[in-house]
Amino acid sequence: MEITKHPKGLKTLFLTEMWERMSYYGMRGILVLFMTASILDGGLNFNNASASAIYGIYAASVYLATLPGGWIGDNILGQQKTILYGGIIIMFGHLSLAIPNINSFYIGLILVVLGTGLLKPNISAIVGSLYEDNIEMRQSGFTIFYMAINLGSILGFFICGYLGENIGWHYGFGAAGIGMAFGLLQYIYNIKLLNGVGSKPFNQINSETKNKYIKIIFGILAIVFLITISGLLGIWNIDPIPLANILTIIITLISLAYFFYIFVFGGLNKKEKKRVVMIFVLFIGAALFWSGFDQAGSSFNIFAKEYTNRIIFGWEYPASWLQILNPLFVVILSPFMSYLWIYLGKKMLDPSLPFKFGLGLIFMAIGFLIIAIGAQVALSEGLAGAQWLLITYLLHTIGELTLSPIGLAAISSLSPKKYTGQMMGVWFLASSLGAIIAGIISGQATNEGLISMPSLFNQIAISASLFGLVLVILARPLNNWVFKEDWLLSLEKIILKSGPNIYHLKYNLEFDLYISIT
Repeated sequence: MEITKHPKGLKTLFLTEMWERMSYYGMRGILVLFMTASILDGGLNFNNASASAIYGIYAASVYLATLPGGWIGDNILGQQKTILYGGIIIMFGHLSLAIPNINSFYIGLILVVLGTGLLKPNISAIVGSLYEDNIEMRQSGFTIFYMAINLGSILGFFICGYLGENIGWHYGFGAAGIGMAFGLLQYIYNIKLLNGVGSKPFNQINSETKNKYIKIIFGILAIVFLITISGLLGIWNIDPIPLANILTIIITLISLAYFFYIFVFGGLNKKEKKRVVMIFVLFIGAALFWSGFDQAGSSFNIFAKEYTNRIIFGWEYPASWLQILNPLFVVILSPFMSYLWIYLGKKMLDPSLPFKFGLGLIFMAIGFLIIAIGAQVALSEGLAGAQWLLITYLLHTIGELTLSPIGLAAISSLSPKKYTGQMMGVWFLASSLGAIIAGIISGQATNEGLISMPSLFNQIAISASLFGLVLVILARPLNNWVFKEDWLLSLEKIILKSGPNIYHLKYNLEFDLYISIT
């Protein structure tokens, strides 16, 4: 992988994302374990269903907040400032979690949600903007960027997981806050490498309109603050399980409404509308993928804690450490996958976006078939070996690399320019929807104990494989419908440069070959 060919600004964003993900995944790795731990062990003593529901609500809210966060970056602050403010809020959120108090716990979760909503879509949008129209290099750049996510995850799971499970839960949360502080310091120092990309809002609005929007934002924040405070004071009490179900419906409706609005009232031309349709199809695939993949922080974490043999040489390692397998596999496989897409692109053999998404879902489905066998082993023998989770994480990682960084690059290239930040936020709604569904499914299964896990995992495998096969089958006609005009234009430019003697050769060998494999 030729890193030197990438923009210098990628270094800034790489390190910022790495430390932010260290804080996010470090906290996530111990969140459910902390909530389900007994009071004597320093936990909250929640049952598995309630803890999984809260986890799902939190994870879903993180990504749900990316929609207004992307809009703020596009219209109010500019992406660079939005990233900075988001990081500061995240840091204080984790430090709040480090305080051993139930009220500070919920306040900390809310702050992390708000801060991540600001940071996440805008940092991804800047990565895409660094590459302009170089599609192959953009995909490679996003794959490198994805390595930052997973290096941070490894650090977070290792440091926060060890501190949380062996020293004290709040030490783990505090370490997450310190990690975010490191990310902020290097971002401020290296921001000059971005060369002004994302320094100003993409959509220039007058000061009067901007002030009106700012007042609306602060009004919404005030409402969130009042609801939170009233809940902490015991004025109202909501069961997290039905709340998770309601939030699932809300996120689904928001997603559908936004796609409808963009398609009908967004002022898009025919080409842009086709690309939005493609994004919508990929959105459905991504939501289904994350609903399975996010079992890592809930049902897989509980399975590792309660039903997996974790003893090596007489020492029992933390359950959260098994989550290191996924980011570790990503770091190992990312350079290969990055090179693979570039190589296939040069050979005009690069599979289409829907085809890649279909493969990602199929790999995830196979992973669930493996862990279902592991759960059956635990039922018969009491504990399962860690190899079942290892193989599952490997297969899920291959699926993730086939889908997630490619999806980020796709949104960056397919989105209408004036909606880039917002569409990145919409894209993260797929993760939000997947996360909340994952929490609901996990809660239902784990609260019934190990006996329900094989059935749960097999059901997820069937659903993912069916939609994956649909995407693979429809990949060629869908891709041809969306991009055929672009391919013809590109070929026309090649032909004009090369002369009339190779017209038929170019058309038959390159165009027909390309659409046949996509």
